[in-house]
Amino acid sequence: MISDTNSNKPEINYPCKWDYKVIGNNLDEMIKLIESIVSGFEYEIKSSNVSSNGKYFSLNLNVLVNSEFMRDEIFAGLKSDEFILMVL
Repeated sequence: MISDTNSNKPEINYPCKWDYKVIGNNLDEMIKLIESIVSGFEYEIKSSNVSSNGKYFSLNLNVLVNSEFMRDEIFAGLKSDEFILMVL
């Protein structure tokens, strides 16, 4: 990522690997959804954290994206599921 001095928006050179932090309340459903959204792409899912009461889970998703549109589509798809509470 290279910062463009003429604007506040960073310049992102595609294709690139992009990281998402996915937080939800049903680990199995979260993994199923992630795999369905990024099917056909190069990706990696890693466990990140579990809340102290075991009610919430976080996963790190790393995906090779080809464009800003693809990056935004993956983000929107992740946010649209009932088992996913937050995407960062």
